[in-house]
Amino acid sequence: MSDILASSPAELAEILVGIGGSGHVVLTDRGPTPSHDALTPIADFLRADTRDSYGHEGVYLAVGRRTGTLLAAFVHWTDRGQAAGGLRHWGYDDTEALLRDGLRLSAGMTRKNALAGLWWGGGKGIIARTRQTRDPAYRQAVYADYGDFITTLRGVYVTAEDVGTTPADMIHVYRHTRHVTCVPPEVGGSGNPSTATAAGVVCAMEGALAELGRGELAGKTVAMQGAGNVAAYMMEELLQRGVARIVATDIDAGRLAAVNERLGDERVELRLVAPDDTSIFREPCDVLAPNALGGCLRPDTIDQLATTLVCGAANNQLLDAERDAAHLDARGITYVPDFLANRMGIVQCADEYAGTIPSDPAIARHLGRAWDNAVYVVTRRVLARARDEGVSTSDAANRLADELARQPHPIWPERGRHIARALHDAR
Repeated sequence: MSDILASSPAELAEILVGIGGSGHVVLTDRGPTPSHDALTPIADFLRADTRDSYGHEGVYLAVGRRTGTLLAAFVHWTDRGQAAGGLRHWGYDDTEALLRDGLRLSAGMTRKNALAGLWWGGGKGIIARTRQTRDPAYRQAVYADYGDFITTLRGVYVTAEDVGTTPADMIHVYRHTRHVTCVPPEVGGSGNPSTATAAGVVCAMEGALAELGRGELAGKTVAMQGAGNVAAYMMEELLQRGVARIVATDIDAGRLAAVNERLGDERVELRLVAPDDTSIFREPCDVLAPNALGGCLRPDTIDQLATTLVCGAANNQLLDAERDAAHLDARGITYVPDFLANRMGIVQCADEYAGTIPSDPAIARHLGRAWDNAVYVVTRRVLARARDEGVSTSDAANRLADELARQPHPIWPERGRHIARALHDAR
């Protein structure tokens, strides 16, 4: 078991080549079941692991025929519909790290989609990055490979944009599969969802502050880990709401320079830091917004926090969901779970098949305060439930999301599982 988990993604790709180029592990009445004996260690891992792999319906793997790159798709629960979630292009030291990332992210998408009221299940895609490059020819080939891979899955997973993937990359996925969303407007999609994501996170901040009896964002200090695309739009939203100060750190000097030129506001302080720098967690602030990669909230960083509210755009902010949620709670820090706050990317993309509308009311209602399922309203509901039930906000959000996630799709109940069964039978 340990050998394949410790292998590199490239070594796992070689194993897949040896069994025909693709394989999977799906949930059957026998538990996690591999398509090939060579993948039994992954099935054993899914069966034994209790932290990240609870109840996943499928892990699909393939090797791109053009590039030889390892490709993966993770399917969590599909009660509410086909699994949907972004495509992450990222580097991993070993197979276990890739599996854990995909499993955590796909489960997060189940909860995010459910809390957003979308008729989608939870999924995530991964391209295992082997080299840092924006070479157009290579990127076109690797995303074409991923589109071909998604087509073979017959719609059990619908992919979208995520970390390491650009809107331009999605065009090449789109050219090879119909099971994709978050595509650019030039091919009929809704475009980059970063502005909507940023607005949703700020609405979650407002909901949390209101539920805690701390008023509005005006006059508050917000600290941010990460100053990327979504974070820059968040800064614009926050400045419009009259915050007193924004402090943001990032590891990319060019990115910071671009944000500074774009905003040009003396209330914004930008700091260049090393990749392992955690100084932003010690910054006194009203709200801390983790906007970089996941796993940033762990015992050492939680102990540093100089805030009473954490609400950001990054996925999977808690390194260990149960342990770290309890730690935050013990310190009296309110945590707004990421899948509650950062829903708007998938909200913007989810219904592209039904056409796009400027200032779409189906999207705008998520950002208001009147609709029962708006970000602001659901944030208050989760915090109130945590208080009333005496549990952490993470537990309260998980319970509400899991209740909603088990509601069957009103038109296509069990469709995802039927597709998964057909794929397994055809192996």
